[in-house]
Parts: sequence; structure tokens; C-alpha cells
Amino acid sequence: MLREDFVSRFGGVFEHSPFIAERAYDAGHVTEPLTAAGVHAALSAVFRAASPQERLGVLSAHPDLAGRLAIAGELTEDSRKEQSGAGLDRLSPAEHARFTKLNSAYVEKFGFPFIIAVKGLGKDDILSAFETRIGNGRDEEFATATAQVERIALLRLTTMLPEAE
Repeated sequence: MLREDFVSRFGGVFEHSPFIAERAYDAGHVTEPLTAAGVHAALSAVFRAASPQERLGVLSAHPDLAGRLAIAGELTEDSRKEQSGAGLDRLSPAEHARFTKLNSAYVEKFGFPFIIAVKGLGKDDILSAFETRIGNGRDEEFATATAQVERIALLRLTTMLPEAE
């Protein structure tokens, strides 16, 4: 696969961060046949090797859960589907207010949005995790958020690519 095709196809797997796909391809980490596990390993290796500022940039590229981008219809298609699947597009006014308050407190404390792989979770599961994780220290939460980013990437890749036979 040509570099531009690879970056076009996988550049958004890590939210708005095509540099990860570019570096994975340039480093020769991409091998064919492409599988979800193989591409995930290549992209995750680059993400882990990125500077703390670059990883923070990837975290910051993620939208708030049930936040203003969702309300305005400005989420990426992947994020829209993920949030909708968890019921975040059908919150009551009280639930939305709770998410808004937690989003603001979380960003103020950690400097990046709350990130969780929402697939298979409902709004109550997400709120519970939100309320628990906001009590973490910054280093612990940075590690948790980066692990969640990698999980989101894997879930996205499994919808895009077959597994090896």
C-alpha cells in the first residue's frame, strides 16, 4: 500500500493525528496483509514513542463526551457513532448537565478531555468511570487516558480490517 493511501485510510484512527500513521509507515512498521492487530501494533508503537507533548496533543484532539461538538453535529464520524452507541446523544437535561460539569472539572484538573472507549458501555457506566477517574492523580490519569486512546484505535481498526486468517 502506498504511503498516501495508508495515511488517508488510517490517519484518523488516532483522533485528528495523522502523524502517527505517517511515522508508522515511514518507520517500516506496516506489513501486509494489513490486519487490525498488525496496524494497531504499528500505530501504538509510534504513539508510545511520541513525546509527552505529542501524546497530550492526541488526547486533546478527542472531543468531550456529550459536549458542544456533539450538540453542534461536529464530531468525526467515528466519534459520533461511538457516542451515539453509548446513548450519549439521548441524554436527559439533568444527565447532560452532569456530563457538562464533569467535562469542565476534568479538563480543568488534567488539561485534556476525559477519554474512555465507550463501545459496550452505557451512559451510567461512563458517568461512573468519570466520577471515579476524576479522583486520580495527573500521571495516573494520563496513563489511563493514553491506554483508552489505544483501545479506541483498536476498536476502530477492527471495523476497518479483517483479522489474519
